[in-house]
Amino acid sequence: MAVFTEVTPADAQSLLDTLHLGELVELRGIQGGIENTNYFLTSSQDGVHHEWVLTLFERLTQEQLPFYLDLMHHLAAAGVPVPDPVADPHGRHLLSLCDKPAALVNKLSGSSQLSPSPVHCSQVGRTLAQMHLVAKEYAGTQPNLRGLAWWQAVVPDVLAHIGGAQAELLTAELAYQTHIHQSSAYAALPRGPVHADLFRDNVMFDGTTLTGVFDFYFAGVDTWLFDLAVCINDWCADLESGKLAMDRLEALLKAYESIRPLTSAERELFNPMLRSAAMRFWTSRLWDFHLPREASMLQPHDPKRFENVLRERIHAPFTFDLLTTTA
Repeated sequence: MAVFTEVTPADAQSLLDTLHLGELVELRGIQGGIENTNYFLTSSQDGVHHEWVLTLFERLTQEQLPFYLDLMHHLAAAGVPVPDPVADPHGRHLLSLCDKPAALVNKLSGSSQLSPSPVHCSQVGRTLAQMHLVAKEYAGTQPNLRGLAWWQAVVPDVLAHIGGAQAELLTAELAYQTHIHQSSAYAALPRGPVHADLFRDNVMFDGTTLTGVFDFYFAGVDTWLFDLAVCINDWCADLESGKLAMDRLEALLKAYESIRPLTSAERELFNPMLRSAAMRFWTSRLWDFHLPREASMLQPHDPKRFENVLRERIHAPFTFDLLTTTA
């Protein structure tokens, strides 16, 4: 959530006029993230203030974006706590501002929980399972744009900037994941639209109550297990070492399986998908770190974190007998 495109108050007011949302009160750039331009926007209508998040999309195209925005609307309409994109007078969720595709969504209440407890993880697990089942009925389709094909395309560029043990690990893991993705067990994994980026800073809480999930702009059709693995590698791991926190992991898995039990194929490939999720974010963070784009407020994430996660999943693989009870 950096600022690549500067939006003026006049630009923002023009958008509010188009959407019949009243007068601009405040426009403030959001620091953090690396993909899109984001602002907090406050409007006033009939004496009532409304808070929004304005996003200008810097990489995603006009053709790709309806998948994300319509998915969010589909989930919101089914009662899943996600931002609901505002539609223009023609019923389209995809807007335009400053010659960029854009979206305006309601700002969720609460704040991110960056030091989660098992209680927080339980709510995340339950919500993720609900999202998977509701999204299964969504008619839109689009592949995970940061999946295996993307790794295969960008790893050669990344390898030009690293060496030694890092290059050996990245090359070996790409070969391993290519093999896993070609297996019959992988083909048997349940799949559908997934969030694919459900990190701690993309979920809001009011105390211990989950109030919403946001930032769906890495979503795509992929395996549900990959989505779960992305979530676990962040919510249930030590941020420095990458080691799993079993109390949080057990709480998240138990809650997830109370809504959607894992299949035998998912249990078989659980640790390989934890490695897959680590590979995805290590690769993208290496790419952003070594091949950055210019942007106001841009702060690339440290790639080392997910290198540590990947090494930990290789050398201390997760098995279900590590849990104190069956998830």
